Amino acid sequence: MRRLRLLAPAKINWTLEALHIRSDGYHEVRSVLQTVDFCDVVTLSEAPDIELRVTGDAASLADSAPETNLAYRAAVALRRRAGVRAGALMELEKRIPVAAGFGGGSSDAAAVLRGLNALWATHQPQANLIEIAGEVGSDPPFFVVCGTAVVRGRGDIVEPLPDAIAPEIMLATPPVNERGEKTAEMYAALSPDEFSEGYVTIGLADAVEAGRAIVRDELNNVFERVTRRLQPDTQLAMDALRAQGVEPHLCGSGPSFFVLLDDAVPDRETVEARVEALGFASRVVRTLPREAALRIEEL
Repeated sequence: MRRLRLLAPAKINWTLEALHIRSDGYHEVRSVLQTVDFCDVVTLSEAPDIELRVTGDAASLADSAPETNLAYRAAVALRRRAGVRAGALMELEKRIPVAAGFGGGSSDAAAVLRGLNALWATHQPQANLIEIAGEVGSDPPFFVVCGTAVVRGRGDIVEPLPDAIAPEIMLATPPVNERGEKTAEMYAALSPDEFSEGYVTIGLADAVEAGRAIVRDELNNVFERVTRRLQPDTQLAMDALRAQGVEPHLCGSGPSFFVLLDDAVPDRETVEARVEALGFASRVVRTLPREAALRIEEL
């Protein structure tokens, strides 16, 4: 019996801009996304039917109906598209905090697509996997590509970039009771005054293409303009760090944020202690290159 193991990495947004509201009701976005070495682990085994097991840091998911899980829906979508009858046991070891802004569920779904494409030998090209991922949600398409990439549309158009050069990154995550699925609410709070033309994303993408390191002055997230209203605890923590000369940036639509540990942050232990004193869990990570993120291990 074949068994495969894959990483399902978390992501951060170097940039996130909203351009306008599309005719389908979604926001047109431009974003540079980045995988980091903080990962769920997905193990896939041959089985008569599609079965899902969730373990690890996912108490809120373990007892949910499998049909509500993006990874399960991704497997069903791939089987339907490829016209196969195979099954698989999907074991998700959750390490990425749920509903924290890191895209863990979307990453699981994409890892399942990539892994089952190999396990079932469906021979779907990456473009097809991106399309199937887009049927599951707006965020999974990026995780089919991983590394550093520009996303456009509602998140379903992915353009790979060279792996970004960046210093270490500190992630800050609030407790479980202060998280929640607030992405739609955050988008709804944006007004046309917050919309842009996507030039920040274009500029950062050009810098990555040119091999220049990521710098804090080029980072931008439109949701930071509405965080104060909808995620006040995150806003208070970010303001406290700014008062100490540290520049935090929201992860996706929050409520987690990250700090680029560049030369302007010489005393990272003090920053880490401050983050935890504010009630946030801290973790230092590095960017995860595309090749490492997409590796499939045969067990």
